[in-house]
Amino acid sequence: MSSHPSSPFQKHSRTSQAKIVSSHGRLASRTRQGTTFLLALLLLSGMALGPSAGAQKKSPAGSVFAQDKGKLNILLDGKSVGREEFEISPNGGGWVAKGSSSLKPPDGPQAHVTGTLTLQPDGAPISYDWTAQSEKNNSAHVLFANGVAKMTLQMQGARPFEQDLTFTSPSIIVLDNNLYYQYGVLARIFDWSRRGTQNFSVLIPQELTPGTITVESAGSLSADGKSYEGLKVTTSDIEVVLYLDANHRLMRLEVPTAKVSVVRE
Repeated sequence: MSSHPSSPFQKHSRTSQAKIVSSHGRLASRTRQGTTFLLALLLLSGMALGPSAGAQKKSPAGSVFAQDKGKLNILLDGKSVGREEFEISPNGGGWVAKGSSSLKPPDGPQAHVTGTLTLQPDGAPISYDWTAQSEKNNSAHVLFANGVAKMTLQMQGARPFEQDLTFTSPSIIVLDNNLYYQYGVLARIFDWSRRGTQNFSVLIPQELTPGTITVESAGSLSADGKSYEGLKVTTSDIEVVLYLDANHRLMRLEVPTAKVSVVRE
């Protein structure tokens, strides 16, 4: 999968792409070694909200989600390296969360990634489709049922590849490379009535990687003179801090060790 950036949860790569990160790779304790760290983080733009942050629509009864739409600016060491647009909306009896990110790392080719996540009202995934366009064009379709993710991967110039990944719980969090709106989905699925430390099974589809993350309330945070509710997402390798508004919508994301910030426009 070296044709696209990886996630911020992954260790630094030994390849020339290691200077860029996408935001989820090393999320899993079982993540494979040596994928690009910086590129993953740079594509953290997914969770942006729209310009009307106060105009949140009510969720249907029994749903953890709220309708949203917007953009994120992805910053590396204070400089913009990409943007992402996303939308979270009702779809029949469930929800669809989709995002599209474009990234131009300082020392790599431009990348474009899209992801569409279909969800049950409680946040459990039903299906996920992604496309990644960079030096090669790749795509995949994932179906979730009974704790199993059935993946069909299509890589440019190769035959379709199928793989099943089994999880201990049907409540799986999808945190894919370069699609940071999915952290907004995570913030909604977190049980705010219970708070404390909560563990989740995680799938990183572009890396064919299952694993686990720990999410815990970080209390009140501040940035640029504004106050936020904080969430801390951690593995044994990295920490990502989410800055949320009063409705638990993602407004900002920080990966301090990678000098990556994702800020809602």
